[in-house]
Formats: sequence, C-alpha cells, structure tokens
Amino acid sequence: MIVVAGESLIDLVPDGAPGPLAPLLPRPGGGPFNTAVALGRLGADVAFCSRVSTDAFGEVLVERLRTAGVATGLVQRGPEPTTLAVASVGPDGSARYGFYVEGTADRLFALPERLPDGVRAVAFGTCSLALEPGASAYEALLRRSSRAGAFTLLDPNVRPGLIPDADAYRERFAGWLPYVSLLKLSEEDAAWLGGSPEEWLAAGPAAVVLTRGAAGLTVLTPGYEVSVPAVRVRVVDTIGAGDTVNAALLHGLADRPVSGLSATDWRELLAYAARAAAVTCSRAGAEPPYARELREPREPAER
Repeated sequence: MIVVAGESLIDLVPDGAPGPLAPLLPRPGGGPFNTAVALGRLGADVAFCSRVSTDAFGEVLVERLRTAGVATGLVQRGPEPTTLAVASVGPDGSARYGFYVEGTADRLFALPERLPDGVRAVAFGTCSLALEPGASAYEALLRRSSRAGAFTLLDPNVRPGLIPDADAYRERFAGWLPYVSLLKLSEEDAAWLGGSPEEWLAAGPAAVVLTRGAAGLTVLTPGYEVSVPAVRVRVVDTIGAGDTVNAALLHGLADRPVSGLSATDWRELLAYAARAAAVTCSRAGAEPPYARELREPREPAER
C-alpha cells in the first residue's frame, strides 16, 4: 500500500470567461489529495492520511477519494471549514493561488498512532508541511515512516504566500532530506529553495526529479542524469500536473528500489510520468488520467 499524507482543499478555478471577476468553479484539490486520486485511478493500492472537514466540501472530497478507489480509513474528520484555494490561470495555463487557511480542518491533523501493515511508501508535500500545528505532525510521520523502512517521497510544492519565514522553512526543508527516498520538485521550487540537486542528493535522497514544464522531466542520481521531453498536448491548465507526476513515479516504482534503477529504467519511468501529466494538463482542474488512458504513448512536445 501507498499512503499519501497531506491536505485536501477546494480549488476555485476561473470558468474561462474574460476579466478579473470571472465566475469561479469549485473543484476538489490539494497536492497530496490529487496525488492520492491519481494513484487510485492508475490502479494502485493507496490510502489518504489527512484531516478533512465534515462540511459539504469535505463530503465531496471524501466521496471523490472513494470513487477513485482510495482508502479513507486514515482520514480524520472535524467540524472546521475546508481550506479554499483561489486559482488564477495564466495565458500558458500555469496556475497561481491565493489561500484561505485560517482555522481549517487540514491544519489540525494529528499524528496517527500507526499506519496499516504492508505500507511500502508514504508521500508528503505542499501546504501540509508549511502550516502549523499540522505541519509538525506530518513531519513526525515522515521521520517515523523513514525510520521504519518505508520509501518516502517529498514534493515541497512551495507556496511562498503561506510561508511567513522563508529562511526557517528552508532550514526545515534541509532537515527533512535525510528521511526522504525520492525528492521531486519543480524548477520554480528549486530556485526558491536556493539549493542544488547535488546538495540535496548528498543530504539523503537516492534521486531528485525536476519537473521543467514544457521542457520535460529530469532525474539526477549519484551516478547519472536522465531527461525526457514533455508530451505535445493542448494545455488547458497545469493544475494537478505535478501531483500526477508524483503518482506516476510512485506507481511505476512499485517494489523496485530507487538505488537499483538503471538510466534506461528511469527514462521509461519519466516518459510514463510525462504522458500522465500531459493528460492532466489537457483538462480543466486536477483531473488525472486512468490507467487505460496511458496505454498509447503520445508524440513528444515541440522544443
């Protein structure tokens, strides 16, 4: 089983009408939530670990998990409101967010006593590792899972507007790396964090995967670097694309140790992740693909 730990929320996405006051459409979202849904759609044995509101939005979020085949036994429930993220989509489909997070349910996540038997991987990231008091509980789960021998994936998915002290966050990020098996982040995240893949590899992860938008994906390991192009697609928006990459990597790795992958293995895995992300980018909001949609490879993107 794969456990995805982190927030769920509601993205308020423009409906495509012109102007700053275009109507907003509510869509289920949140980086870890999207990753869990994507894993479920790919056919993985996956569970979501979070705290979700009992309000109407929270009911929609839990139902979406169940519909995707995601186990919800690790989901804590509470009467606090659901986090809202207001998205603005640029001409290239890229998304920026404003968040409403005060007093919301996912911030009150508590460290579970234990995870189910048979957990092989645990994934973390995004707002959940930046907002207290839940951030400390997620961090404790990361450290505990790593010490127990689980594969751990970290996608910081940095939201600067939610980080009051950038230097303190960067120091905390560095403290997570010894407990991380695979670090995945965007070029924008890497630039904001200010380090280098070589430094991060030396701190603990077996591999670092960089997403580079239309330029594709790159993995760096202690022995080699491999890149694959993006996939040609008409981009509606990029919401959930990085989360889909997380899911594709976790699903594709299965029980294979990252340290044992060859350059050819990584090229195949990154190409699979690129195809999955392309499907998500072709749709409005975070709508990751089903396994059947990835059976036919698409053409490489123009570079």
